[in-house]
Amino acid sequence: MNKKIWLFTTATFISALLVRSSYAQQLYKEMYRPQIHFSPKEKWTNDPNGMVYYNGTWHLFFQYYPDSTVWGPMHWGHATSKDLVHWQQQPIALYPDSLGYIFSGSAVVDKNNTSGLGKNGQPPLVAIFTHHDPHGEKEGRNNFQNQSIAYSLDNGKTWKKYAGNPVLKNPGITDFRDPKVMWYEQQHKWIMTLATKDRITFYSSPDLKNWTKESEFGSELGAHGGVWECPDLFALDDNGKKIWVLIVNLNPGGPNGGSATQYFIGDFDGNKFTPLYRDTRWLDYGPDEYAGITWSNTGNRKIFLGWMSNWLYANVVPTKTWRNAMTIPRELKLKHVGKEIFITQQPVAELNTLQSKPVVLQNIKVKNSFDVGASTGKIALPVRLDLDLVPSKDLSVILSNNAGEQVVIGYDNQKREYFIDRTKSGNISFQKDFAGRHVAPRISGASDLNCSLIIDVSSVELFADGGLTGMTETFFPTSPFNNIRIESAEGIVIKKLSYSPLRSIW
Repeated sequence: MNKKIWLFTTATFISALLVRSSYAQQLYKEMYRPQIHFSPKEKWTNDPNGMVYYNGTWHLFFQYYPDSTVWGPMHWGHATSKDLVHWQQQPIALYPDSLGYIFSGSAVVDKNNTSGLGKNGQPPLVAIFTHHDPHGEKEGRNNFQNQSIAYSLDNGKTWKKYAGNPVLKNPGITDFRDPKVMWYEQQHKWIMTLATKDRITFYSSPDLKNWTKESEFGSELGAHGGVWECPDLFALDDNGKKIWVLIVNLNPGGPNGGSATQYFIGDFDGNKFTPLYRDTRWLDYGPDEYAGITWSNTGNRKIFLGWMSNWLYANVVPTKTWRNAMTIPRELKLKHVGKEIFITQQPVAELNTLQSKPVVLQNIKVKNSFDVGASTGKIALPVRLDLDLVPSKDLSVILSNNAGEQVVIGYDNQKREYFIDRTKSGNISFQKDFAGRHVAPRISGASDLNCSLIIDVSSVELFADGGLTGMTETFFPTSPFNNIRIESAEGIVIKKLSYSPLRSIW
């Protein structure tokens, strides 16, 4: 090789390595990049999809557009984890094709090979998703969304679409999407929970290929401020009794504006869902949890994950190389309050692996203001803050920076409601509805009050009263929040405060 050419080639190669190394060092360290939540390396993401646990690996698929930081032709992105905390982004799992974009859906382990797609004793992983035909939508047809399947025989690494797609054709409903599939053991059949405009339609199948309509639910129940989307049906244990939960995401029409997640408690008999209560209940009252569903194949645990954004402003939040992230995975359980049953949600126990040794303070008397950093040392997000109060009184936890920006998380004892106020949180100019004070009712009737705050660099998740009330909120300060103080004008006694720095998952 010519010496000049060799030198040029070598220099170019070294330069490329340096650029790649610099990129690797900066990746996941950008301004506003979540440090304890999954977000894609770059570009756009929305709904979590196809979540399935198999052979020791948690699979997270997600709505993904690899060519822009705003919504576009949907793919299924893919990430995997061994511990629900640290995530490795994988190659794109499903690409758009002649049948359309790859919209939301679910994935199951077909352990009995009912589909016949397994080989050599290897059960297939089967993904069930919505094919969205943009041409049919543009032409004004009412059948442009249909349900299709794909399968994997290598533990979810690669996927092949079924040749007979779609497996469930649209009967003429413009919004006909987001299939969540589960195995109903009592009748040895698969149940598909499908969002159909303003209600849920249940279908059943012996083999994931041939589907029969069972029933409809919800046309006159729940919140109907927008289209129903991303449903989920599963059972939770209630002292040895099986109670069924139906999750329905809604856009718009959430309790604090835009998109949100509601749920119903009841019974399912393989044909229809019968609710126990007729009131509207929200899994998360904050504006920034949406499209949440649970992982399949997790045994007795039900682990929930949502998209940490809102359709009001998801396309314009002030991040540059990527847009949007997922919530913390949460374990769902049931709790009795009086004569009624509610869902509770708590951060998964696996999150504790990120904690440094907590600073624990007891019997703190707060009159006006208490500086948390004065007792715990320098504040650097992400952190976890747990508070126990006896009795419950007005309380504000204020995250702030040296620029005077702040997010206030608190409890109003007279109104019996929690709130998060981000009106002075920093960059709020990108969309008129972003700034605001958002509220959530207190469901617990207990005299004492406890809450956990999972605080990342650009988000906070509130879990109050053992997870009976949840709120998720994002924010975009111009410089990192580096102060936490607790305020109470009437004076409070914090029975116990636990402050835990959290290590980055990246």
